[in-house]
Formats: sequence, C-alpha cells, structure tokens
Amino acid sequence: MPVVDDKDGSTVPEQGAEGVDRRDMEDELREQNERFSAAVENMSHGLCMFDADERMIICNGNYINIFCLDANVAQPGIRFIDILRHSVDVGIASQSAEELYAIRKPYIDGAKPSTYEEALSDGRIISISHRPLASGGWVSIYEDITEQRRAEQDLKEQHRRFDAALENMSQGLLMYDAGGRLIVRNQRILELYGVTEVDLPLGMTHRELLERLVRLGVYAPIDVEDEVSRTEARVLAGQTRSTPRRLADGRTLMVARRPMSGGGWVATFDDVTESRLAEERMTHLAHHDVLTGLPNRSVFRDRLDRALEDAAAGPLAIFSLDLDRFKVVNDTLGHPAGDRLLKGVAARLLRCVDNDADIVARFGGDEFVIVQFNVESLASAEKLAKRIVEAIAKPFHDKSRDMHVGVSVGIALSPGDGRDADTLLTNADMALYRAKSEGRNLYRFFEPGMDATVRARRALEADLDTALPSREFDLDFQPIMAIASGEIVGAEALMRWHSPSRGTVAPDEFIPVAEETGLIVPLGEWALRKACATAAAWPPGLRIAVNVSAVQLKSGGFARSVISALAFSGVPAGRLELEITETVLMDESKAVLKTLRQLRELGIRIALDDFGTGYSSLGYLRRFPVDKIKIDRSFISDIGNLDTAAIVRTIIGLGAELGITVTAEGVETEAQLDMLRRNGCVEAQGYLIGVPSKAAEIQHLLKSSAVRSQTG
Repeated sequence: MPVVDDKDGSTVPEQGAEGVDRRDMEDELREQNERFSAAVENMSHGLCMFDADERMIICNGNYINIFCLDANVAQPGIRFIDILRHSVDVGIASQSAEELYAIRKPYIDGAKPSTYEEALSDGRIISISHRPLASGGWVSIYEDITEQRRAEQDLKEQHRRFDAALENMSQGLLMYDAGGRLIVRNQRILELYGVTEVDLPLGMTHRELLERLVRLGVYAPIDVEDEVSRTEARVLAGQTRSTPRRLADGRTLMVARRPMSGGGWVATFDDVTESRLAEERMTHLAHHDVLTGLPNRSVFRDRLDRALEDAAAGPLAIFSLDLDRFKVVNDTLGHPAGDRLLKGVAARLLRCVDNDADIVARFGGDEFVIVQFNVESLASAEKLAKRIVEAIAKPFHDKSRDMHVGVSVGIALSPGDGRDADTLLTNADMALYRAKSEGRNLYRFFEPGMDATVRARRALEADLDTALPSREFDLDFQPIMAIASGEIVGAEALMRWHSPSRGTVAPDEFIPVAEETGLIVPLGEWALRKACATAAAWPPGLRIAVNVSAVQLKSGGFARSVISALAFSGVPAGRLELEITETVLMDESKAVLKTLRQLRELGIRIALDDFGTGYSSLGYLRRFPVDKIKIDRSFISDIGNLDTAAIVRTIIGLGAELGITVTAEGVETEAQLDMLRRNGCVEAQGYLIGVPSKAAEIQHLLKSSAVRSQTG
C-alpha cells in the first residue's frame, strides 16, 4: 500500500527492506552524533578537531570561551590560521598569528602526541594537548591551568621562603618523619655541631644521628637507647618539651622538641651558652660578694639558719671580723689598692678555715664573718682566731709596696652564746667591739657583760651626735712659755664636753668615738673657728695651737675650713699652729701631705704632737719637715730616769740640729723645767706654766704684766 506524504498528499512509493535499514542507520548515526556533540559540549576542557587540511571539524563551547572567540566566526570549515588571526583580532593572543602558527606547526607536522602551554594576553595559561588523527588532522584539548600554575608558584614561593627562613634561622633545626627518619636539617645545625652534610645525611634515624654525634665527639657518651625511648614517648604523648644539652666542648644548647600533626617531630637547637653563663653569673652575684667572690649576707644567713635548725649539727662558732687600718690604706693608696687588699684578705681567710664546710662571708666594706662548724671546744675556736690574726697581720705585697693592716675578731659560740642567728651575730659583734676598744688586732670571746658595754658605747655615740647642735662643747686654753725668756708665747686650745646628763666628759673618752663616727670633722671645724676667734683678741704675735685629727685631714675640705677660720677671725696665718700626731704621717697619704704642705706654704706652722711615742718618728721628720716637735708628757714625767733624760736630751739636740722648735709637754715641777732649760729646750707647757683655763682667764693672763720669768 502506497504511503502518502503528509505535506502534499502525493503518493509515496513503497520502500523495500533495504530502505528501512538505511533509515535506521541514519537515525543511529544521528543519535551517535548527538551523543558525541553532547559529550564534547559537556567536557570540562576545551576541544577542537581539525582535518588534514587544517580546517576545523568541530569545537565545543569551552574552546570558544577559553579564547574569547566569536561563535559565528569559529565555525566548522574555518582554517586554523584564521582562528589564530581571529584570536589576535579579539585581543586574547599574546603574539601575532604567524608567531603562534610557527610555534604550533612543528607539533602538527610531527604527528606525535605532545603537550605545551600558551600564555594569553590576559595572563591566563592554557595547557594544549595535541593528539594526531589516523586519517590526518588532529584533535587538541585545551585546559585553563592558570590557578594550578599560580598554586604551583605559590607553593614554590612558599618553599623558597621556607628554605630562606630555614637557612637564616639563628636556631638549628632537625625534622623527623613519623618513622623517626631525618627529613629536614638546616645549615645552622651543622654549624652548631661543627659537622658537614655528609656527617648528618637525610634519611638517617634519630638513633643513628645520636650515635654519630657521640662518635664525632660532639656529644659526650650518652645512653642513646634511653634518649630515643624518652623522645618517642613524648612525641606519642604530644608533649612539647625543652631541655638543655651540654656539648663536649662545654657549650650548652637548648633543645625544643615539638610533635607534628602528621606524625614525627621537629627539634630546634638554640646556643644558650652565653645566656646560661649570664644567668649563672647573675645567680652567683645575687648570692656572692662581687669583689671577693665570697658568699654575701643573704647566703650566709640562709646557711647559718639551716645549720642551727639541724638537730644533728654540732656546736658552731661565729667570728665577726673587722679590719684595722683598712680605711687608712683605702684613703692613702686609693680604692683600687683597697680592693686588692680585700681580695687578699678573703684569700687568706679561706686558707685559715679548717675544712670546706666552714663559711667565710663578706658583709660589706671591711667586714667579714666566719662560721666554724663542729667546734669541739673553746680552744678550737681560739686556735682559728689566732690563725686569722696572725695571717692578716702579715704584710700584703701590692706592686712595689707593702700594705699593713690588722684584724679585730669577736667570737660567739652556740649554743652557749645563743641558739639563733640574730643572737649569735649580735653577740659576736659585741665581742668585736671589745677587741677594737682594747687595742685592735685582737680577738675576744663574747661575755654577758659586753651587752652593757655596747649599749653604753651606742648611748655615748647618740649623745655625742646631739652635743654640737646643743652647744655642749667649749674650749679651754693652756699657755705655752718660752723657757729662755719666761714669756708666754701662745696657748693650746683643748676641747671640753659638758654633757647635761654625763657631766664633763674627758677628751680621751669622746674624741676616739668622734673620730670613728666621723663627727670629728664638724666638731674640729667648730673648734678651729672658735680658737681663731678667741686668739683674735690676744696681743699680736701670740700663737694659737689647735689639735687636728687624721680624719679631718682626709675629709677633703680641711684646707678650706682652715683658710675660712683665719679669714673670719682676721688672725694672720703665722699665728696659727696645727698640731698633728704621728698617725697622720704614718698613712703616707699623698693627699694629706699635699694639704699640709699647702697650709705650711701659707705660713701656718705644723707641730708634731706626742713625739717619741711612735715607731718611726725620725723617719717622719725626714719625709715631712715640721716646724715644731712636742716631747710627750710621758718622757717629762720620767725625766729623773737617766735613760729617759738621755732620750729627752737627744730630742732637744735633734731639734736644734734641724732648726725645729722643741716644746716639752706635761712640765709640772721646777726640777723638770731646770733640766729642760739647761739642755736648751725652747718651750714648755704644763701645770707649772699654767692650767687649762677659760677664754676670758687666758686672755687676762696673756695681757697681764705678771708674766712668769725664769733664770738659769
């Protein structure tokens, strides 16, 4: 039966079986084409197929989009070169069509699979995979790999930065994987260990690395197995830990191990040698005296407290030491010499103690304290005390000179003299006060009565401190006579303290205390001003003699105070006589001698008091010429003794030879005065000449015509 066409109603001839098969094939082909087109269109990459004549067969939308092409232009049949030109026209190509074609042509002609990249003008990077077709032509797959390349660049940059950071770290670094093998190390770790890359190759295990470092002598022998086990345990526990590692050469590395999230760990190594040494020095300084290296007060107290709390500890002795004449050395030779002396004292004290358990500490200045443990008896403490006194008494050789000091020692024993540190130290100090007051360079054990002595001394210091502002001091004046003429030629000012609570205090009692506390400086300045003011009213030519302490001369402003006193009073310099003792010259202080020479050049006379009682009086006269020497009263009182009389005659003769005025002190009898006159002594002073008197009385004496006259 004929088939009628739906469009025009004409009769369609019947088809045979062959026609039906062809139609089915066409339908199948159409379906395959549709499926191919759908597959191509839905590809994530761009695709373009060319025939042997380099004309496009097919392309997908991604290809059009990647190269920003016009779909109306990029149609099947367009030549490859024209597509390249179109890409140039739309501005996506980074080169000319000819240059691009020249780049592609070798791949086309080569008929081999290949992959290459093309950079577009907008910065994108396209990967092109070229695959030849068996019938000629080729198919290309286009993938935008811009983000991939950017990620790769970022990763590469990250690696570069990591490598730069790794190589520029101040710390050494080792990184291990989960299997405990070395995967990263930097240059710094090689420098810290003093090894090469060959010594620590990547891939070696933690155990192998430790064994290698021990073998190379970087580490001292260690328990490698224990080290590995402890490290693995901490890593498994997720613990971050820092531990110091001491190298065989003495350096210290701080090793910090940190577990990594993916397994394994990273270890950093920091050379903390200097900081550790600094910490050790700071700790040492916090507990030791900087100058001598001895334990300081805090360490001493801590160890003493612990020893006293220990029930098993035996009796102990506390030695409180104070150097004699240290201030003289320090002021005379300078602080550097004083420091060297203190170091020498510390060294000798350490040699004196019986065992390493005993403590030698410095509390400051020239104050030292010793604890002697396991004191069996008072005799053992006394034995150490004697050893200390004898050791310190020996000269300390410093450069080209010898320094001489002594030491006073106070000793308290536990438990008899106290069961706690405060009591023992206080009692040892009291014993020290006793030793110093009894002549120095001595040792004394604590006695209960010393407490009262110390309290009395401190009370005297307190009263003395307020005496000058309260105007409790006054001056008496004792006349000095020229023996040949019998005329009074001057007077010596003598200080008096009239205390409201103590009454009249003897100079021998308060002057040494004033010198030790430094109060002698303002007190001496007051006496100098008052003496000069009093002498201003005397007849012209009469001299005023004022005693001067070594402490005053070392105070620094002494010369100014003398000049000020003269200027204020109007007394000429030639009428002032400063009396010094041998102890002033004994120190050989350049500053003191310079001050005395300056004053002498102004016309002020210098008298050497108590002459003959020291050890080197004649030597002092050679080193520092004085204007007067005063024979000590002890010689005059014993002048009836032939030997003493011979000494007095010698001193008088010496003065005559040197052109120095000689004054005899303590003249109380006519016989003494006659002997002095016969031997040519120039001046006399004592109760026979006149007793110390108030300013008004001495002024009356000096002005009266009743001047004592003597005949030979």
